Amino acid sequence: MLDNGEVYRANKILHILQSNFSIPKWADSQTTPFQALIRTVLSQATASRNTARAFENLSRKFSITPQALVNANVKDIEEAIKVAGLYRNKSRVIKNISEVILKKFGGSLDFIYTSPLEEARKILLTISGVGPKTADVTLLFCAKKPTIPVDTHVNRVSKRLGLVPPKADYEEIRKSLQSLYQPEDYLAVHLLLISLGRKYCKARKPLCKLCPVSELCPSKHIED
Repeated sequence: MLDNGEVYRANKILHILQSNFSIPKWADSQTTPFQALIRTVLSQATASRNTARAFENLSRKFSITPQALVNANVKDIEEAIKVAGLYRNKSRVIKNISEVILKKFGGSLDFIYTSPLEEARKILLTISGVGPKTADVTLLFCAKKPTIPVDTHVNRVSKRLGLVPPKADYEEIRKSLQSLYQPEDYLAVHLLLISLGRKYCKARKPLCKLCPVSELCPSKHIED
């Protein structure tokens, strides 16, 4: 059972983050589940600006649909997404995801809107190349399902803040954060922890003295 003090501190952190960061405008943009999958593949191990540039380049060359990308030449995909790094591997993943979605789901992922969260998540995870983060991003952003995707920033920041156990794996982090916050705040929690990680709680040389939640952080002297 959760301690009320933990929940209070977690929500105080969220309120401070809401006062210091804004939710990106793109978070409210309409995107298809397939587009969300492709964008998340591109985002792996690269900066957000490079993800956006790669997705824009890919969108100029092709319609972002399973049919179009299955028929696309892999070299053309590689050239379009090169700015995102790991472009050869990501191109193969994109081709594979497109083929599986066409063959197994008739080119549509609309089941994520009508299926219960865990059922939809389980189905998405059967697609080779779709891991937990990619599945959760798609479910949260497209279908507004109550889940918190855990990327490298959320992983690092939530552990430093003591919101989750220090050795927690993906599922432990996701479920721990979900137990601390209300479902209507999951999107904000995900995005604001990322913002904190990018600006202050960096992997190397975190800016603890400037961090807006330093007084609530058990790791605040990590930079010393």
